[in-house]
Amino acid sequence: MSETRTGTTPHARAADAGTVPRPRPGGRSARVRAAVHRAVAELLTEGPAEHLTMPAIAARAGVHPTTVYRRWGTLGELLAAVAASRFSGDLVVPDTGSLRGDLEQWTADLATDLTDPDSIAIIRAALSSGTEGGCACTTERQEQLASMLDRERSRGGAAPTVERALDALLAPVYYRALFTPAPGTPDWARSLVDTLLPRPA
Repeated sequence: MSETRTGTTPHARAADAGTVPRPRPGGRSARVRAAVHRAVAELLTEGPAEHLTMPAIAARAGVHPTTVYRRWGTLGELLAAVAASRFSGDLVVPDTGSLRGDLEQWTADLATDLTDPDSIAIIRAALSSGTEGGCACTTERQEQLASMLDRERSRGGAAPTVERALDALLAPVYYRALFTPAPGTPDWARSLVDTLLPRPA
């Protein structure tokens, strides 16, 4: 008569078999995060950021408001998290073989990305939430600029400081996208590199 096991858990059975169960990818936490981030993006396309509230976001995401407050604390923290997620990995750092070529391609890509109304809506909402939200929109892009400048130095070339590059490239592209009727074109964005790296006379 064969022995029948009762009351064993999947983990216990896996341990008996000499294996460790692999955790399932994602999970509830990841699903909540995705649903809340998506809810923020959707609500921003439907109305002004001033009407965005944690309860409205929770309702759109299909979760309880306490879940949202427990994870993000304040609307500002949530908007900063959404902005950081949206603007992480959206631009590829080019490697053209020269600093000028890298910066021209990167700045043109940045200008193109900022023609997206959804991106602009997230930036404006994040800015309205405070300094943390504004910084979340540009942190990775500052790091990308720094990496291109460092790569030029490693090639033996001269490169300006990150602060100088931010003032010459990032600032005017964001200003044009956020505070003027027409965002900058890729060709205009490329021309900004000449102010940072003047061409020989």
